[in-house]
Amino acid sequence: MTEETTRTIQLQPLAESEQQVDQLVQELVSLCETMEIDIDLACAKTCVQHLLLVNQVNQYMNLTRIKDIHEALVLHVVDSLALTCDLPIEPERFLDMGTGAGFPGIPFAVYTGCEGILLDSVRKKVNAVNAFIDELGISNAHSVHERCESYALNEAASFDVVFARAVGQMNLIVEYGAPFLEDDGYLIVAKANPSHDEKRLAERTAEVCGLELVGVDEFDLPRDLGHRTVFLYQKVMEPRVKLPRPVGLAKKQSLV
Repeated sequence: MTEETTRTIQLQPLAESEQQVDQLVQELVSLCETMEIDIDLACAKTCVQHLLLVNQVNQYMNLTRIKDIHEALVLHVVDSLALTCDLPIEPERFLDMGTGAGFPGIPFAVYTGCEGILLDSVRKKVNAVNAFIDELGISNAHSVHERCESYALNEAASFDVVFARAVGQMNLIVEYGAPFLEDDGYLIVAKANPSHDEKRLAERTAEVCGLELVGVDEFDLPRDLGHRTVFLYQKVMEPRVKLPRPVGLAKKQSLV
């Protein structure tokens, strides 16, 4: 293992003053208003503190390429919270596949109060996310180091909502996410500008996995920082194949 992988996460008190934090909180609230997201000050402050902790750890561990705090408010926090706008239910337990530095899982857990698992196959990221969760006192979320295929063996049909935010090809996301869903549960996939071929392959994969595409939402992020397409799949039947398949097989051999 590399030093970065095994390094203990030691969080320091935030270098930013209370005034600076408050300014970022007001900025986040204003950004959310432009997206018609109703966020209270306490939730906004926790989201800002999470982002500042990410920036702190990012100085010695590669968690995100976005270094500008104002861009990160949009590209990490607002982008995460925007996914709540596409939820047709009030979830009880969610899964964040490929959480990275804790997005969208931490903002979603804080905003909704819903219990969540933040899954990632990279140990250093899981270590960092759990340190953030502990520091922020978030009791309804926990990060797990595991591959999706392995984790699904013990957590099949355990979540009513599964998220995947820009973490790979859509057909793979659909296959990875399907086994986690309860009957009638929802898989939410957020992408930038997927091609027609990628969308079509995902739809065909969804049919094999027992999912149906029930909604598509498109929006532009504030400050011209990008376009998002959000795909909403619902589990409507049992898959035609045994899921999950062995680790790594989805990338080597497509279902369709």
